[in-house]
Amino acid sequence: MCLWERACPRRGLPSSRTMRWQPHAPWRYAGANYSMSNCPPPMSQVILKTPAQLDLMRRAGQLLAQVFADLDGFIRPGVTTMQINDRAEAFIVDTLKARPASKGQYGFPYSLNTSVDHVVCHGMPNADEVLKEGSIINVDITLEQGGYIADSSKMYSIGHISDEARRLVDTTYDALWKGIEQVRPGATLGDIGHAVQAHAEAAGYSVVREYCGHGIGQQMHEGPEVLHIGQRGMGMKLKPGMVFTIEPMINQGGRGTRTLKDGWTVITRDHSLSAQWEHTVAVTEDGFEVLTLREEER
Repeated sequence: MCLWERACPRRGLPSSRTMRWQPHAPWRYAGANYSMSNCPPPMSQVILKTPAQLDLMRRAGQLLAQVFADLDGFIRPGVTTMQINDRAEAFIVDTLKARPASKGQYGFPYSLNTSVDHVVCHGMPNADEVLKEGSIINVDITLEQGGYIADSSKMYSIGHISDEARRLVDTTYDALWKGIEQVRPGATLGDIGHAVQAHAEAAGYSVVREYCGHGIGQQMHEGPEVLHIGQRGMGMKLKPGMVFTIEPMINQGGRGTRTLKDGWTVITRDHSLSAQWEHTVAVTEDGFEVLTLREEER
């Protein structure tokens, strides 16, 4: 689950319309019931994980990969997004003996996000939303086990999809990995953002600015903020023990977004398709480790 950039009015921070990219831009949590009188707390500091803590996060990431494997044969035309939620929650709780970390987070009532077609992120499962042939859907899941949280999302193609939709999905996946491949001690957050942005824009797509990746550990959202745009060499330098998500949202059309009245669902302003992929990544002594790597990616 990503963060949002819209700042809390009572903190006097700039809005998304006026903000320019900065190495440590004040992005904020996404969620419903976000009001001037009840702003979420600031992002916590960057917490470097010990080898023992990384073992626990690795275990949570492996379990989360199993959830996606269970959904792979389930997500198809005719299934509702609520059925996806219910199956994943049952698998997490009953089979894996873990906790769906998104449920109850900032008041979110479900165990995952289901974002279909022009929904950018934070789509809410719905018993009346039936998946149709030709659609694309992002399923974003978090899982807590042993006190540590893993966060990942995956795109699914519903039956046969258009060549245009396939190209967007594949380009977004490649952009994710372009960002991941920048991760190493001494690199910067700007290196990650630049790699993602350059790949997406070279393909003619736009990068959503309002939402970003985040540090993760015992809390869903820790420091640092991981933007999907940037300049090489700018921003915080990476150190071994840092763990964060990279989760680019790439639009087929313009980068503009708007949030629906439910306070969660974010869509493209021009109703163009949007795609997102996400992994939880650790900085190692000599590079990176993807803690949520799925079997088909090995």
